[in-house]
Amino acid sequence: MFIVNSYSWAVVLCTITMLCWGSWANTQKLSTKKWAFQLFYWDYSLGVLLLSLLLAFTLGSTGGEGRSFLPDLAQADSNSIAMAILGGVIFNLANIMLVIAIDIAGMAVAFPVGIGLALVIGVITNYIGEPVGNAILLFTGVALVTVAIILDALAYRKVPSHGGRTPAKGILISIVAGVLMGFFYRFVASSMAVDFAQPEAGKLTPYTASVIFSVGLLVSNFLWNTIAMYKPVVGEKVTFRDYFTHGNFKLHTIGILGGAIWSLGMTFNIIASGQAGFAISYGLGQGATLIAALWGVFIWKEFKGVKGVNGLISMMFILFIIGLGLIIAAKVY
Repeated sequence: MFIVNSYSWAVVLCTITMLCWGSWANTQKLSTKKWAFQLFYWDYSLGVLLLSLLLAFTLGSTGGEGRSFLPDLAQADSNSIAMAILGGVIFNLANIMLVIAIDIAGMAVAFPVGIGLALVIGVITNYIGEPVGNAILLFTGVALVTVAIILDALAYRKVPSHGGRTPAKGILISIVAGVLMGFFYRFVASSMAVDFAQPEAGKLTPYTASVIFSVGLLVSNFLWNTIAMYKPVVGEKVTFRDYFTHGNFKLHTIGILGGAIWSLGMTFNIIASGQAGFAISYGLGQGATLIAALWGVFIWKEFKGVKGVNGLISMMFILFIIGLGLIIAAKVY
């Protein structure tokens, strides 16, 4: 299977993760102009699984290092499989909450608050599980990201309420999503081998972990997303019938594309963790907050016409960039 053997290449993969995780929600923004985000999310979850399978049968089944996907799946023990599935279940609940927050508050807020908080919690939990990197640099970077999150929340308080989508509601749901998302990665990490080139018996390689994680996500969707459909936080109730009667090829393709983009980032991120360590790899990947905020501010114009936010938004971006730089440096120094 394909693995990386240098920290430099691990940073490259984490950068791709950052771009993927920070950009997939654009597909939600596009599709939910036509139909409810809950319906979009069924296609998204399918896209996550399809892309993970594609990578598993290609990159995960070629090369001379590690175990190929099918042999790896066959030898996996029940605990490793359960941990990867649990990671998918927890992530799915967190991500549905994030999607709700995006629908209420927009990308420029839901991502920095929700995913920024997930970055903080995820780095701490994964560093405790596997203490790799300079703790001072790593946690200083995390602290700067935390301040950036607060600045973004302060900026969003200046945005007028509309249609029941209040600033307080958007920020609160983003916080809930962030807390949940801060823990999912540790379960996936615990399912995987320490050495990807020579993985120990019973543990999973990154490609297999990604597929099993995706199965947990899709299966749990029948619980979490069904609740979101029939008991929506905002908007009207939607049904399974709506998925088949209101959708079209273009809408389904957009949703699947969104899931595939996110899934590419997930697989690349856990591949990179072999060289970067889980805490640094996750922390860099969740620099997606910066990418999503850029989309929200400059493309979707989510703060257009709002007075008194330019200084807050500018400082937020500066602190995010410095914080991410320190997280990268944590493995070098």
